[in-house]
Amino acid sequence: MKILYLLFAVFLLLFQATSGSADPLFADTVECRSAQGKFCRVGACPPTFTATGTCHGGMMNCCSK
Repeated sequence: MKILYLLFAVFLLLFQATSGSADPLFADTVECRSAQGKFCRVGACPPTFTATGTCHGGMMNCCSK
């Protein structure tokens, strides 16, 4: 029964998730999000916004006013 507690602890250490590990940080995404009023969007930007760059390695548009 004591081995069960040890195995549980080992499994917790092996399978723990760190925050943000599933979303890699691309340089263009960081650059877009660092400026105020800019955001990433799939497809075309809303009517009052213009595409000023890319996000997520060119997969999304960086929109700004």
